[in-house]
Amino acid sequence: MLAPHSEGEANVHPRGTVAMLAKLVAFDTTSRNSNLPLIEWVAAYLADHGVRSHLVHNADRTKANLFATIGPETNGGVILSGHTDVVPVDGQPWTTDPWTLVEKQGRVYGRGTTDMKAFSAAALAKVPEWTKRGLKRPIHLALSYDEEVGCTGVGGMIDWLGRSGLRPRAVIVGEPTDMKVVTSHKGGIIGTCTVKGVAGHSSQVHRTVNAVMYASELVAHAVRLGEEMKAGRQDAAFDPPYSSLQVNIMNGGAGGNVVPHEAGFFWEHRAIPGVRMEDAVDRLRAFAAETLLPRMRAVSPATDIRIDVLATIPALAAEPGSAAETLALRLAGRNATEAVAFGTEAGYFQGLGIPTVVCGPGNIAQAHQPDEFVALEQLSACDRFLDRLAEDCRTSD
Repeated sequence: MLAPHSEGEANVHPRGTVAMLAKLVAFDTTSRNSNLPLIEWVAAYLADHGVRSHLVHNADRTKANLFATIGPETNGGVILSGHTDVVPVDGQPWTTDPWTLVEKQGRVYGRGTTDMKAFSAAALAKVPEWTKRGLKRPIHLALSYDEEVGCTGVGGMIDWLGRSGLRPRAVIVGEPTDMKVVTSHKGGIIGTCTVKGVAGHSSQVHRTVNAVMYASELVAHAVRLGEEMKAGRQDAAFDPPYSSLQVNIMNGGAGGNVVPHEAGFFWEHRAIPGVRMEDAVDRLRAFAAETLLPRMRAVSPATDIRIDVLATIPALAAEPGSAAETLALRLAGRNATEAVAFGTEAGYFQGLGIPTVVCGPGNIAQAHQPDEFVALEQLSACDRFLDRLAEDCRTSD
């Protein structure tokens, strides 16, 4: 393990990172928007320092992933991964402008400061120095889109990376972990359920099919499945130590005396590594097909229940002693790894056979919150981490 950092070192103001973070926060990259203004700015910034970027666009070319290499274009490098999109600020009681970085009392405030533009800003701020360090192994930057809506954007870059022939030795995903090294996280599936009933006057219950009530029965079944998971397979590394199934959005109904013809809800399933995530979806569909639909179709064959999967986020499984774990622990000056309940894009990189960890500045408790912030001491710790990475890549054969 590295020696503990000195008090003086810990108090160095991360000025370059803060300046870069201010630029990134100023781009409103809420997932519903294009991230191209930010990506194109980053590509131009890298080009100014002699670094070429490869862009992987979505189908309609309104968004893009960016992959860039600092140093020699050889195998054995390290990928620093971050997503560019952020969650909405709509309806949140911010006391500062979310798109203007504000520094006060040892923190910097703005949307995306913790989740997760800080890590990308720290890496980008180091580029001018890295291009002059004579790296023997490359440092790659991988910036994605649409992570916040189910990790739906990174797939194009993963496919491209798999075809590229490039073989990095490690990936570090910079989601907020207080600069602790995370080697395991839950996987997840998100989706929707749509129930189609038969509308009518609420006095005519025998001629109608109440979509809200049938949707509610499915929600109640989801609650039962969630309770089974809570009492089932456990993994003490996680908080909570079990898988979960939740309904987070529900809608339906048009009037107090009108039987609703349609209702729906958004569901999410988070599973500890080793649990087959599709099982929960299969059980929801079986309950709909075997218990609810026969009753609904006894009134009208036009009724239906559709359960759709929007995205599947692979878990990150621990790989004790992997190149990524060993490297990240040394760079962070830590002796032990951690597990987290939230999901990241790390499982996609691990799926390519590249050892992967999660380690970045900030705390997940600040993510998605009004007045989101990251502490300056976290940015300083990230700067030191990246300085040590550059030294490793400069001296490694």
